Amino acid sequence: MKQRPRIYYSESQKALMWERWKKGESLQQIAQLFDRNHSSVSGVLAETGGIRPPQRCRSPIALTLSEREEISRALAAGQSIRSIACQLGCAPSTISREIQRNGGQGCYRATQAEQAAWDRACRPKTCKLVEKRRLANIVARKLQYQWAPQQIAGWLKHTYPCDKDYHVPHETIYRSLFIQARGALKKELLQHLRRTRVMRRSRHHTQKTGNHGKITNTVSISERPASVEDRAVPGHWEGDLLFGSLNNQIATLVERQTRYVMLVKVARSDTETVINALIKNARKRPQELYKSLTWDRGHEMADHKRFTLATDISVYFCDPHSPWQRGSNENTNGLLRQYFPKGIDISHYSQAQLNAIARKLNERPRKTLDYETPAERFSQLVASTG
Repeated sequence: MKQRPRIYYSESQKALMWERWKKGESLQQIAQLFDRNHSSVSGVLAETGGIRPPQRCRSPIALTLSEREEISRALAAGQSIRSIACQLGCAPSTISREIQRNGGQGCYRATQAEQAAWDRACRPKTCKLVEKRRLANIVARKLQYQWAPQQIAGWLKHTYPCDKDYHVPHETIYRSLFIQARGALKKELLQHLRRTRVMRRSRHHTQKTGNHGKITNTVSISERPASVEDRAVPGHWEGDLLFGSLNNQIATLVERQTRYVMLVKVARSDTETVINALIKNARKRPQELYKSLTWDRGHEMADHKRFTLATDISVYFCDPHSPWQRGSNENTNGLLRQYFPKGIDISHYSQAQLNAIARKLNERPRKTLDYETPAERFSQLVASTG
């Protein structure tokens, strides 16, 4: 594969990067403007910790490029320093210093002198935390106590109201952390900030995009076959997570025709863990008795495509905020609260214990089944498919 040539961004391109960064756009969104990967932009922004360097400006009394060009032409014509100074309307000493610091009368060049002047002017003011090391040590110690920079700045002003040597804006603390070239505070102190990012983010920044929090490539419940809706055909299930205390949970599955219940132990609610547990459970059932699964739009089913590929079971999703569309599962979860009251820690239940509770519920007669039990109805289905 041919390697793409390295790109060198112009000042105008960098200005566009900083403008988009300030608006809160992600690195990848900015990189797409230049048809590059996010790492290409990250290198530019990370150099100053995600904080835009101040735009350089020329002093109104400094010599301009056009004035330097006049000096260069006048020297080539053999004019004296005083005549050049009179022509430009400045002191002869200004012209003399300009010529001497840029090669002398025989080697003076306007463009080179202009660049040298910009280079010499690049002398940022020394950060207060560099000059006042005792202040820097106090700030570092408070950061290690997990104090926020704004809290530190306010506390210093309150503690030392009359001593401005101990006053420092919270923005100076942030900049000293993110711009390591200042040499004021160690980079390791970043880990004590509430958000341990390595670059300063815009207050408008968000990682939420148009698809954030949404499950992609979903098939709506409205596309589910009518035979599933009227419970005429067995093998169609509804599922959800039943939560306990400390954010632990179990997956509950209910067969729509027979109301047969299965409980599946899941260690965590992330999509990989849940999908793995559902795949393992589904492979224990005859395919004729497990054809589809209807779920709500919880993030745990974000990887639903992998579940379908592994099991050949279609997944349908309820409309947003419409749990009643999987009413059998909602009703069953209510019945399960008799065994798992709200607030109980359900993480210590083994899969065998969950199977035992599901068996108890499946052996309870149900009015909707003419007081037959879900276990009886499901056994009939198993026998007919066997």
